[in-house]
Amino acid sequence: MDARLLDEAADWLMRLHGGGLSAAERADFERWRQAGPEHAHAWERAERLMGKLGSLPAALAMPTLDRPVRRNRRAAAARLAALLAVAPAGWLGWRLAQEHGWTADLRTATGEQRTMTLADGSRLLLDTGTAVDIKFDSAQRLLYLRQGAILLETAADSSGAHRPLLVDTALGRLRALGTRFTVRLGGVGADASVLLAVTEGAVEVTPRGAARPALVVPAGRQTVLTGQGASPPQPVAPQAQAWVHGMLMADAMPLAEVCAQLARYRPGILHCAPEVEQLKVSGAYPLADTDRALAMLADTYAVRVGSRWQGYWVTVTGR
Repeated sequence: MDARLLDEAADWLMRLHGGGLSAAERADFERWRQAGPEHAHAWERAERLMGKLGSLPAALAMPTLDRPVRRNRRAAAARLAALLAVAPAGWLGWRLAQEHGWTADLRTATGEQRTMTLADGSRLLLDTGTAVDIKFDSAQRLLYLRQGAILLETAADSSGAHRPLLVDTALGRLRALGTRFTVRLGGVGADASVLLAVTEGAVEVTPRGAARPALVVPAGRQTVLTGQGASPPQPVAPQAQAWVHGMLMADAMPLAEVCAQLARYRPGILHCAPEVEQLKVSGAYPLADTDRALAMLADTYAVRVGSRWQGYWVTVTGR
């Protein structure tokens, strides 16, 4: 669909949503909507998106609309135009996947990393888009990782009760044995996985299902947990730990994967064009400044980075 029409549809959507239009302005809107089938289609898409937003909890819908609209209508319209560029139904799944865990005890926004000290003295680092529930009681110290990735540096149980420190996931439970390790959730549905990388001590992994035996992963090793169990431990890949230091390390990584990783740290949509998806990329890129990372790619490789709607829609193409 013509990007200009999406811009106009988003602007009318924000103006109507904000209220206070005169009769003349409403007549202008009707003339725009009836100007042709493309205009009608653009407005139909805008209305479908508003219907999807209306089904979200207010805590999610309000920031999406960037209210109050009168104070910052153009910024909100730019955001909506970017969302209109994808099918509303597809966008809803993308948005809910990003916001899954919005009621969690601890969560980080897109692009945010946060370090905190738990009640027992353990240190927890949350990566971008991470959601964690915490349950410390007389029997256990439990973290439930809903989405994202964490680094956990464990401390001895300050209560003296020797409570185990556990990280629960949908695919299994991890029991810290005096250790430092990272856990990252990946995939969805049948492709869901948990990547555990241990840098100090050891971690006991118990997959879901009583018939599957526990596995102890020592320092310097990593395993991938899936619905079929845990893979044999392999040496920890340095690239898997780079996020802890705010970097993305690529070693002959396909550009599509580089873009997918950077997209996790920025709002909006980052699209890699099919003609450059398999371009092999190597280097270290800052996660806290994805615009700089994209500029580095454009300076090093034969790609062009295009941006629309105030940076909410970015495309990497060949040049």
